Amino acid sequence: MKKGLVLCSLLLLAFSISCRQSDWKKAVPIAPRDTTINQSNSFTGLFFDSATMENFIRAESLHDSLADRIRNFYNTRNYQYAWFLDSSVAEYVPTFLEMQQQYVGYSGDSTLYDPDLDLLVDSIKSKEGNRFSSTDTMLARTELRLTEQFFRFARRAYEGRNNLDKELDWFIPRKKVDLVSLLDSMLKSKGKDVSRYEPVNRQYNLLKDYLVKYYGIEKNGGWPLIKADQKTYKPGDSSAVITQIKKRLFITGDLPVEDSSPVFNTGLQLAVKDFQQRYGLTTNGAVNANLIKEMNRPAGDRIRQMLVNMERIRWVPANPSGDYILINIPEYRLHVYEQGKYEWNMNIVVGAPAHSTVIFSGDLKYVVFSPYWNVPPGILKAEVLPGIRRDKNYLAKHNMEWSGKTVRQKPGPSNALGGVKFLFPNSYNIYLHDTPSRSLFGQDQRAFSHGCIRLQEPAKLARYLLRNEPRWDSSSIAKAMRSGKEQYVTLKDPIPVFIGYFTAWVDRDGKLNFRDDVYGHDKKMAEHLFKN
Repeated sequence: MKKGLVLCSLLLLAFSISCRQSDWKKAVPIAPRDTTINQSNSFTGLFFDSATMENFIRAESLHDSLADRIRNFYNTRNYQYAWFLDSSVAEYVPTFLEMQQQYVGYSGDSTLYDPDLDLLVDSIKSKEGNRFSSTDTMLARTELRLTEQFFRFARRAYEGRNNLDKELDWFIPRKKVDLVSLLDSMLKSKGKDVSRYEPVNRQYNLLKDYLVKYYGIEKNGGWPLIKADQKTYKPGDSSAVITQIKKRLFITGDLPVEDSSPVFNTGLQLAVKDFQQRYGLTTNGAVNANLIKEMNRPAGDRIRQMLVNMERIRWVPANPSGDYILINIPEYRLHVYEQGKYEWNMNIVVGAPAHSTVIFSGDLKYVVFSPYWNVPPGILKAEVLPGIRRDKNYLAKHNMEWSGKTVRQKPGPSNALGGVKFLFPNSYNIYLHDTPSRSLFGQDQRAFSHGCIRLQEPAKLARYLLRNEPRWDSSSIAKAMRSGKEQYVTLKDPIPVFIGYFTAWVDRDGKLNFRDDVYGHDKKMAEHLFKN
């Protein structure tokens, strides 16, 4: 493993250097030097001077925020060594190097691997037992290289790749990590229980565990390619293909006990339902061509899908708190959280690929009962105006009216927004709303709208948002949705809404889920992540 990493790092050295420089541009404020730390109260008796640090920064050609973070870190320590004790390497040095090697191993991102640093640490270890000297230039260089490398590692592993979000139409503000505080946390905890202070959403490590498992599956040859000999398979059927299906489901854990019989039994039906649920398919326990197509996707495809989503997860807050709504476009589902704890969810319909729902966040401020629908310019031009030219009674038939230079649909049972809409003002003109078209919620794939998000249970969301308003109970909400008169209600406490895009995640039952890349965002992300 280590030889392969060294070879890979040498092949990508030029690429690595360019990445190292481009990721660090914005300067950060410099912390004042803490002169209260001295030989008598220091963690270690080893110190170096600021000139040594500045010479290192120049020699390494460090720029802007990376150099300033190193200055910040050592200013707050009064240039006390962090990685070495008087006569030994600190116990968290191998912990950090192992963390880095594991990251390189599961992510495939060998641009972070630094074999020269390993050699420096090994050279210092050979001197353990003897008192280290503050004048040892190799010791100072290794100390500073470890700090530099930690900041590089932490930024890539916990914040993700620089500027990739905007290139891939992700407009939710990126999470920022205080790298200096993170390093301080590691030093104080002596490298133990790293998961307690890692600034990463819990989904990241849940996916990482499955990623390692799928690497093992791929290494062992993946799973069998299933070639169906009939259109569908259901309980009671018997076929050699059924044995292959059982093997496939056993490998991924959907079938808990290995079974080589050719009979479609109850155990297989339950395993198929488990697989269908994890892939967002109708859970009827039957095997059809669509299911077999999903089963036949190679393990390597699923590995890349997990890596793509782990990159996105690096961009989101580690531990969101308070009330918020999370919408996952490929899942076609809205999730409600109260004080950071999961409450409930509902099915949704999102924008069709030609009218994709934008990935962004905003604060939901208004509940609008019996709303007007202001016809968007695109729909006005493509549908309404041609309809008016064909039929002079088009507006009346669709309960519409002119409103200035545009058209709006009046409140009522046929209104495209149904009985209520939920507004979080944004430049994309996207909001949540009811709909009179209920049949679409029963489909597995629900990308049909012009960009806004249709709700299966809009009254339930209204009740939740207005739960602390005595006048708004189930009865008054239902009445307002049917009143035919538009009514705005302003929330006392706006609630954040995050519209995200995740095609792989681990659910609350600990099961790995996959969904289709409905807008092609995974494909674009993969072109960036795996081009080298």
